[in-house]
Amino acid sequence: MKPILLFLLTLLLPLSSFSLSIQSQTPYTSIFSFGDSFTDTGNFAIIAGPTTPGLLITKPPYGMTFFGHPTGRISDGRLAIDFIAEALGLPLLLPSMAANQSFKQGANFAVAGATALDRTFFVNDGDTAVTAYNISVGDQLRWFDAMKPTLCDSTQACREYFAQALFVVGEFGWNDYGFMLLAGKSVDEARSRVPEVVGAICAATEKLIDGGGKTVVVSGLTPMGCATGNLVLFAGQNATADYEPATGCLNDLNLLSKEHNQQLRQALARLRARRSGVRVRIIYADFYAPIEDFATSPDSYGFNGTDGALNACCGGGGGRYNFNLTAACGMPGVSACSDPSAYVNWDGIHLTEAANRRVADGWLRGPYAHPPILDTHC
Repeated sequence: MKPILLFLLTLLLPLSSFSLSIQSQTPYTSIFSFGDSFTDTGNFAIIAGPTTPGLLITKPPYGMTFFGHPTGRISDGRLAIDFIAEALGLPLLLPSMAANQSFKQGANFAVAGATALDRTFFVNDGDTAVTAYNISVGDQLRWFDAMKPTLCDSTQACREYFAQALFVVGEFGWNDYGFMLLAGKSVDEARSRVPEVVGAICAATEKLIDGGGKTVVVSGLTPMGCATGNLVLFAGQNATADYEPATGCLNDLNLLSKEHNQQLRQALARLRARRSGVRVRIIYADFYAPIEDFATSPDSYGFNGTDGALNACCGGGGGRYNFNLTAACGMPGVSACSDPSAYVNWDGIHLTEAANRRVADGWLRGPYAHPPILDTHC
């Protein structure tokens, strides 16, 4: 098995004083969330099962900061979706695969490794990194449809119920482009697929609106060129041309993220225009700007300089950026940094709780959401 693929499978298999524990009074009565590993609160761990060998996210030090044990979240603690739920006075979202639970106050359908495009696209395209575990946004919407009879008993009742819900279409696209790149395709080839990826995200958003959703938050891509693992796996040869001077991140991957985000914002604007006659709020959650800000000026956000901006907190060391394919977070003998709150990146791809907190605050109150979540509900 290729080392890069092995790494992916093992992972999958001035706001610093602000606390989001202060709840806001809002009329949202539930949250329904979709997405990939940036949003997954345990579905992948449930789907893969406890006996799956090499499932590192179910091993310490995952979960060390807040929960004290691994929960299936790919972080040291809470994710952005957790902070959003806390700020709205709602319980942390249960993974939709959890057994014997009530989902009246919401459910999280996100799964690590999820894509916007269906798995058959990647199989037919020869993208060998895709596995049987890769769930698309279409799959997650079908799970949601299957859950609806347990939430409301008629079409009208569902529309009234979902009108009071917050829908979050979390980050999609990271894995779509990642599978293409790992299969040997160029960044330009991956960029040519942006319209299809964005189209799938917008179709999912429109489906939620058609089902009665009145507020939908849609997340853009993070800067893929700032992810610690990508800085190692796709390292540039030219220190001047291949890296951004302000951030130290990879130029071409960040341009891919920017292209995706630009097309997504334009598509969402068109969707808003088509729905202008109804009271629907479509919020673009900027996942690029906060990570770029952290990389440009880490000390301003409470992170530990350049090390805290780009290095992984949890890794085996012995490699650039504290990232090593043979000593990934969760492997025996691999430890985390002493203070995860000083780092943006947790394990090479995913964010620390501290970074997730700041992202969530920017989505809730600005400036990283358009418009901010807490400013949109009449």
